[in-house]
Amino acid sequence: MPQLDTLFRAMKEHGASDLHLVAGNPPIMRIDGELIRLNSPALTDANLRPLLQEITPPSMWTTYTESGDVDFGYELADIARFRANLFFQKDGAAGVFRLIPSKILSCADLGLPEEIGNLAYLRQGLVLVTGPTGSGKSTTLAAIIDEVNRNRSDNLITIEDPIEFVHRGIKALVSHREVGNHTQSFAAALRAVLREDPDIILVGEMRDLETIRLALEAAATGHLVFGTLHTLNSAKTVDRIIEVFPSREQAQIRSTLADALRAVIAQTLFKRVDQPGRVAGLELMMCTPAISNLIREGKTFQIPSALQTGKKDGMRTMDASIIQLLETGKIDPFDASDKMLNPELIAPYLARAGHR
Repeated sequence: MPQLDTLFRAMKEHGASDLHLVAGNPPIMRIDGELIRLNSPALTDANLRPLLQEITPPSMWTTYTESGDVDFGYELADIARFRANLFFQKDGAAGVFRLIPSKILSCADLGLPEEIGNLAYLRQGLVLVTGPTGSGKSTTLAAIIDEVNRNRSDNLITIEDPIEFVHRGIKALVSHREVGNHTQSFAAALRAVLREDPDIILVGEMRDLETIRLALEAAATGHLVFGTLHTLNSAKTVDRIIEVFPSREQAQIRSTLADALRAVIAQTLFKRVDQPGRVAGLELMMCTPAISNLIREGKTFQIPSALQTGKKDGMRTMDASIIQLLETGKIDPFDASDKMLNPELIAPYLARAGHR
């Protein structure tokens, strides 16, 4: 048994989301958003490298030693999958491992609004889940895809780097493709996917111009496409997609996006104060005709106002979500203050809690 499996099992037992193994430091776990140092000696480059190599596929180890970093997936039977990133730093080798639970939580389990679960039943278009690293994007997407898998007889193809949640076909036909293992890149997989008779495509990360272009084309030609972006809210998500294109193409892309986009879920995680764990604050933008017109006309700065007036369509702002979490006593106002678009709304909660 690989020696690191002991630490991976401990992650599961302690509810850790991440494990940091960095030469010059003891093992460190992230639990409920906080880094906790284990009571162990500091790792050295000499003793850490063999531990990392033991669980790394040989081809990935070669890539790591030649390029300086690599991503891959590691599975511990009956425990969980782990998304691994290995890199080098000043004191030597390092690795970060994100725990991907074996059990996929449903939208109801996660407490997501009904409108998010309903996105699984769209026939075509683009749905984006956005937020910073570690904000729960993959978990939310997995819940939506699980809804698809249980209720739709469709061909679902995922493209990820690496594969995270594994969906065993229930009603849907599910094919998982991993960048670097089953395909050269997101763009290469997207070019091929239209010849694979897909109904639904999941793009793990829309990280470059070609990937975004191909995902948009797939969504605009009758497929349902789910993807992620590292953007903080709906307006910035729309701007990010448009601005990645050359200026001469942006007017056309704005029109294509206005027609193809169906929803944007922007989320961030907060540490709970009422019980152990974390809870998501989320913004939800449904692409109504009014939102589509704002995108087409380049008036994304008006999207926050449109979200406030779009409650009847299931829309919500991040500010409203945070206020709801505060009202129910789930989060600390100080932790939430820098996530508010309108900081004045949180002032009464800060004063009540004695923060300055």
